[in-house]
Amino acid sequence: MSHDSRIVTVASSAILDQRLSLEGIKVPECFGLVGLPNAGKSTIFNALTAAGARVEAYPFCTIEPHRGIAAVPDSRLDVLHALFPEKKKVPATIEVVDIAGLVEGASEGEGLGNQFLAEIRGVDAILHIVRCFPDPEIPHPTGDIDPRRDIEIVETELLLKDLETLERRKARIEKIAKTGDKAAREELTLIERLIEGIGKGIPIRKMGLKSEELELLKDLKPLTAKPVLYVANTGDEGRNEYTEAVARIAQGEGAGYVVIRGRLEAEIAEAAETEEERGAYLAEWGLGESALSRLVRAAYELLDLVTFYTIEGPEVRAWTVPRGTVAPDAGAEIHTDFRDRFVLAEVVNWRELVDAGSDKALREAGKWRRVGHDYEVQDGDVIHFICA
Repeated sequence: MSHDSRIVTVASSAILDQRLSLEGIKVPECFGLVGLPNAGKSTIFNALTAAGARVEAYPFCTIEPHRGIAAVPDSRLDVLHALFPEKKKVPATIEVVDIAGLVEGASEGEGLGNQFLAEIRGVDAILHIVRCFPDPEIPHPTGDIDPRRDIEIVETELLLKDLETLERRKARIEKIAKTGDKAAREELTLIERLIEGIGKGIPIRKMGLKSEELELLKDLKPLTAKPVLYVANTGDEGRNEYTEAVARIAQGEGAGYVVIRGRLEAEIAEAAETEEERGAYLAEWGLGESALSRLVRAAYELLDLVTFYTIEGPEVRAWTVPRGTVAPDAGAEIHTDFRDRFVLAEVVNWRELVDAGSDKALREAGKWRRVGHDYEVQDGDVIHFICA
């Protein structure tokens, strides 16, 4: 039997480096930036990806969605890379989509709404950008800033679009259910329950659906079933009464939120060529950490993701899997053959590798543990895959 080995590590946080070449990296999850026009979505997109999307002070500047890649902040990746400085450091990534602003009536086609809502169907989670900065030179589409009203406008349009989708599905499935088809009757019961909930203004994500019920909705891709993270986009001064309003709304819903100085973060992302420069710019503003790092970590938590890295070969490289992924499936992120060829895995905590100083020293100390097919990858694992 021949053996093909890889060393893999799992972690949850890497220094953001937008200028690192990301060619060939698997993008595990896709996050859509959603909000009213002029909320700062393109600015935050630029900060996350350094991709240079247009930023203008008028609604619907973004008509076609911009797509970019954002590196996942992870200090553990840097520590591991320091053990192998001759290798290339490759962070885990997320895909970010800058979706044009929604307006009241978008579900009925206002402001190119149908096109924008269709783009939201393709993302895994929503980063709801809420304007929290006053600026007379950048008009607000409703005339003034009111985070609660602005959030409700977007949420209402998503609910109305879901209602339209479910009503269409109900009309089709009713005919099948009348024939006595058991699966159709079960789906019809679920759809009727969802329609009733949406009629009360309750998004699907708050209806406590079971996994098998969510599976029934997979093809419909309802918008309000997607997890949401609120992003309070404020000015250079930081937190204010508007960001506090967003915090109260998020806490009331049991949702996550992040406050970000979008324009400042975008300027730093554009100006800083190195991590040292980025840190110096942040220090000038009295910031110990970029809000982008907190934003990406919060996005990861939203989908309950963990990250793993390979450190064998020419790279120290990060990958991403959902929490609870078993070892063969984690290996398949590196190469699909790993799932079927999996024999066993050797596991050690990342800190033990760092403390040992090298893989060789770790092996000499006998720290590796052997695990099988049912082992669930833990955050912070280093895994040596052994495949047939």
